[in-house]
Amino acid sequence: MTVQPPQSTTGADGMPTAIGSHEERRRCPTGSASGRTRVLTTRSVPPGESLDYWHDAVLDTLVGMDIATEGRSYDATLRTDHLGDLQISTVEADPGRVHRAPRFIARGDGRQVFVTVQSTGRARVEQDGRTTELRAGDIGFFETVRPFRTTFPERFRLKIFAVPRRLLELREADLRLLTGRAVRPSGGLPALLAPLLERLADTAPSYATPTAERLAGSVIDLVSATAADLLGEEPADLPGADGVLLLRVQAYIRWHLSEPGLTPSVVAGAHGISVRCLHRLFQAEDTTVCRWIRDQRLRECRRELAGQPPGAVSLGQVARRWGFASPAGFGKAFRNSFGLSPTDWLDRIRAGGEPC
Repeated sequence: MTVQPPQSTTGADGMPTAIGSHEERRRCPTGSASGRTRVLTTRSVPPGESLDYWHDAVLDTLVGMDIATEGRSYDATLRTDHLGDLQISTVEADPGRVHRAPRFIARGDGRQVFVTVQSTGRARVEQDGRTTELRAGDIGFFETVRPFRTTFPERFRLKIFAVPRRLLELREADLRLLTGRAVRPSGGLPALLAPLLERLADTAPSYATPTAERLAGSVIDLVSATAADLLGEEPADLPGADGVLLLRVQAYIRWHLSEPGLTPSVVAGAHGISVRCLHRLFQAEDTTVCRWIRDQRLRECRRELAGQPPGAVSLGQVARRWGFASPAGFGKAFRNSFGLSPTDWLDRIRAGGEPC
């Protein structure tokens, strides 16, 4: 593989790269932004500047890496969203190679663990003495405080979840056992995690901030559980078959809370189980399906109402946004759960009182 000759140098490891003096003259790349979303694309600069621009974009958004490509120009797009403690980046790019070299690590920009989903194409990954190939649908773990190499032999799409290391609660020795492995979503927790990450990356901009923060927390918990499963933690500490199914059902409900027609039969049908089986799952949690759906809707309504200035939204708008068929139904459910009407509760919150 060759790199743009005008900018190319050779790194200490012999890998062709377009960094060179570019590191000293690095500029923050500009791109389009909307809310929590930022989009950077090499199509915003002349073809001859595309690789320099891409180095800047990756360094500014993810971590520093050498990037080697075919040809003199590079077609790539990077979309980044922030949900709570998660940074989610979707990369779509031409074939190439990346190397997280020691000189980048020494600069101290590796504070997160990357959990990736290979959406399209393939990736040959090397880290911690292991080599593997990620295929479409596979999950990979990357430790950013140690070198890694990845080769993309064809155009690809990769979704990268940057998780603060402290939130995974994994020892460094445990992380070394997870890197350089392809996690196939063929069953168990990986089969739940992979499609959840895919969809979250695709729909991240659509969630209000309170919802985004809750989704991020749930996803990080599921990543941690999956990591523990892969490391062979005691079965008693991990969800069994019913627990995994319950997690999947609860995630589905959270995605569809805004739909008034979200009934037990709809939820059961979406998961290929009977309504009776669905009720049994929630009985083990000392609740019912309908009560759990209602509680989630009320929680989201309270979060949204408490976070809005007076008069910004009506109770009816918030109620309908979270799946209540009418303001009257919302008011009744709220009063039954909290002992106050939504209006009285809001008055108490805005007066500085304790939330019920």
